[in-house]
Amino acid sequence: MKPAVYSAFLAGAPGALIFFGLLFSRQGQKRGWGIGCNAPEVCSVGRLPFLLLLFLLPLTLTDSLSAQTPLASPPGKTKVFLEHADVQSFDKEVSADRQVLSGDVCFRHDNSYMYCDSAYFYEANSSLEAFGEVRMEQGDTLFVYGDYLYYDGNIRVAKMRDNVRMESVRADGSIVTLFTDSLNYDRVANIGYYFDGGTIVDDANELSSYYGQYSPATRIAIFNDSVRVFNDKFTLYSDTLQYSTQTKVATILGPSVIISDSGNIYTSRGWYNTVQNTSLLLDRSQVTSGNRILVGDTIAYDRDRGFGEAFGRVVLRDTTERVMLEGNYGSYDERSGHALATDSARCMEYSQGDTLYMHADTFEMISIDSTARQVKAYRGVRFFRADFQGICDSMQFNTVDSTLYFYLDPVLWNNRNQLYGDTIVVHMADTTIDFVHVIRLAFSIEQVDTSHFNQLKGNDLKAYFEGREVRRIDIDGNAESIFFPLEDDGSMVGMNETKSSYLTIWIKDRKIEKLRLWPSPQGTLTPLPDLSPDRMTLRDFHWYEDLRPRDKDDIFRNARRSIEADAPSKRSNKFRSIE
Repeated sequence: MKPAVYSAFLAGAPGALIFFGLLFSRQGQKRGWGIGCNAPEVCSVGRLPFLLLLFLLPLTLTDSLSAQTPLASPPGKTKVFLEHADVQSFDKEVSADRQVLSGDVCFRHDNSYMYCDSAYFYEANSSLEAFGEVRMEQGDTLFVYGDYLYYDGNIRVAKMRDNVRMESVRADGSIVTLFTDSLNYDRVANIGYYFDGGTIVDDANELSSYYGQYSPATRIAIFNDSVRVFNDKFTLYSDTLQYSTQTKVATILGPSVIISDSGNIYTSRGWYNTVQNTSLLLDRSQVTSGNRILVGDTIAYDRDRGFGEAFGRVVLRDTTERVMLEGNYGSYDERSGHALATDSARCMEYSQGDTLYMHADTFEMISIDSTARQVKAYRGVRFFRADFQGICDSMQFNTVDSTLYFYLDPVLWNNRNQLYGDTIVVHMADTTIDFVHVIRLAFSIEQVDTSHFNQLKGNDLKAYFEGREVRRIDIDGNAESIFFPLEDDGSMVGMNETKSSYLTIWIKDRKIEKLRLWPSPQGTLTPLPDLSPDRMTLRDFHWYEDLRPRDKDDIFRNARRSIEADAPSKRSNKFRSIE
C-alpha cells in the first residue's frame, strides 16, 4: 500500500484504527505503522487476516481517494508534497501531525525539490525537518546542500545548517558558490543569507564576512562585518560591501582598505572593478604608492596603468622629499612619477625646517630618480617662508640640491631687502639660504626709511647669507649704487652714488661694513639739501612692497608685478638650464 493510502487511512478511519489497534494489542505488538519495514514495533500489512482486509478495503479506498485531493490552502500558499520515502511512520501520542520518514526521502514545493536521508514531515502546516545529505534544488540553476534543513512552506523559507553549500549556476555555465554553517534561503525574495560567517566564491574573487546575503536573480551579494575580498592581485578589507558576481564590481559602503604589491587604497565609499582594476573612490579617499600619498574628495584610479585623478581638496604628499601639492584637481602617474595639481594650487616644501609655501595656477612634480624630484610652478607664482618671500611668473625647485629658480619678473624679499631681475636662483644650505643669484638686469634695494633706499644695480648679482641676514653682495658688470650713509647717532649724511665695472659690499648688523669698487670707480657724495627726488633712485627702480606676501595665506592674493613700458624686454626662457 502506498504512503498516501496509509496517511488517509489514519486520518479518515478512526473506527478501523481503534479496531486495528485492539487487534495488535492482542498480538502483543506496539502501536505504530510501518511501510516496508521489519522493525519489531511496526506491523506489516501482509500479516493481516484476509477477512479483516475485506472488511477494511472499502473504507481504505474511499479515504485514499480523498487523500489525493489537496487540502485547501490559504490564499497565495501551496502545499508541500511528499514525493517519496522508503519508510513512513508516526506516533500519534508523540505528535499528532509529525510523520517520520527515512530512506531516499523527497519533497516538492512548487518548483523546488528537497532530498534527504530522513525527515520529520508536518503536513498540516506545510513544514518539514530534513536530516543527513540534505539537498535542495530549484530548477536547474540553484542547488543548496547541508546536513540539516528546516523548511516552512507557508512563508517559503528554508533554514539550512552545518556544512552548507549554495550553488548558483549562471547561463554561461559558471558557478557562484556560498559556503557557511548557517544559511536561510527566502524563496519569495530569492535571497540566501548567512549570519555566523560565510564565504562566496566566483571565478574572479573569494569574499567572506560575518554576515552576508546573495540573490541568485540579481547576482548581487551584500557583506557586513569583517569583510574580506581576495584574489591574486589584491586583498580588500571592509566593514560593509556590495558585490556583483556578474560585473565583478565591489561597491564599498563602509571603511575599507585595499592592499596590493603596488600600494594601498583607503576609502569609505566608492566602487572597485576587480577585473579591470579601476575604481571610483569618494569621501576623502587615499591612495598610497611607495612614498607618495594621494588624497581627494573623489579619486578615479586605474591600478593597472598606475594612474590616479583626484577632485576636490586634493593633497599629494611625497614623504621622502617632504613636498606636498594641493589643489582642487590633481593627478599622479606611478610609472613616470609625474604629479600635477591645479585650481587653487599650493605647494609646501618642509624639508628645511621652516616650511616654504608656494601658490601658482599649476604645479608639476617630476621624478628625476628614486630620490630626486623637480617641482615646477606655472603662472602667478607667490611664495612665503619666514626668512624670504617672493613673486614671479614661473618657478622650478630641485630637491636634489635644494635650489629654487624664479623666472619672468621675479621679486624676492628678505627682511628690508628686495631683489629683482630677469632670473633669480636661490641656493639653500640645510635650513637657510646659502646665496641668491640674480641673473641679468639685477637690482637690489634696502629700505632705510619710508623715503630713502640703498640701491645696487648691475648685470649680475650674488648675495651671500649668514643665518638669515645678507653678509656680502657681489655685482658683476655695470655696477651702480646709491647709499645713504648714517652717522653713529643715526642721522643721515647725504647720498653716496658710485659707478664701476665690479662691486663688492660687506654688511654687518644691517649696516655697510666695507665697500670695494673696481676698476676705475666713480663716486659722488651729495648732501641731502641738494638732492631732488628724481636723483634719489637709479633707473629701473621699483619698490614692490605692496605685492609682498605677508603670510602663508596671503600667497593666494592676486597681485603681480607691473612692468613699465620702458623696462627691458629681453627675458629668459622658463626652466632652462642655469650654469
